[in-house]
Amino acid sequence: MKKIGVMGAFNEEVELIVGAVKGDREEEYAGVLYHHGRRAGKDLVVCCGGMGKVNAASTAQVLISHFGVDAIIFSGVAGNMSKEIGIGDVVIGKELVHHDGEDRMFAQSAPFTAVYTAHPLLVDAAQQACRLTGVRHLVGRIATGDQFVGDAATKRAIQQKCHPACVEMEGAAVGQVAMRNGVPFVVLRAMSDDAEESIETLGAELFDVSEYVKTATAILLATVDALARME
Repeated sequence: MKKIGVMGAFNEEVELIVGAVKGDREEEYAGVLYHHGRRAGKDLVVCCGGMGKVNAASTAQVLISHFGVDAIIFSGVAGNMSKEIGIGDVVIGKELVHHDGEDRMFAQSAPFTAVYTAHPLLVDAAQQACRLTGVRHLVGRIATGDQFVGDAATKRAIQQKCHPACVEMEGAAVGQVAMRNGVPFVVLRAMSDDAEESIETLGAELFDVSEYVKTATAILLATVDALARME
């Protein structure tokens, strides 16, 4: 894994990563700005793909087809669905599913599954990163859908259908595209909320994700460093 695509959904999730990477150039492609840099001897292509599954899938395919990455790491925040961890902790996505789709239909096309599995080496590197940075973490399932989950009823429905550790809006789409292309991937998520209150209820000040983004960024960078040591 010499060239790694690094994705986030919104600018705040990506800015800290770009600042920590020794970048030498940037370019725009299909409406997304891609930053080229290096860390731990690896080439990185860092981008903010946008929120939602279509944006995530499109950007993942561009990273693979246009920029030639041979691995993808998605870093960002998510709503907690587990009693084993809390706000500020991290979920490493071992497997990802769509909570708002029809699994039987997804599985009719490549990669012929509705459960998208992260590469074991990337999962191991992320676990090392969490241990080295002292961040409590959980390796588990992530559920993805095109909605912000902010009420108890929706949360319960997703829990009953998918049994995830957290919920977000991009990960399964990235995993689906990555597996379709035979490219290793992993999704890292720092818990920013409990997926039970709407953004309007939380309010802009209460829903400040900056601290959780810092955690996600630290884990992402430490994962790249750990991967370089392991290979």
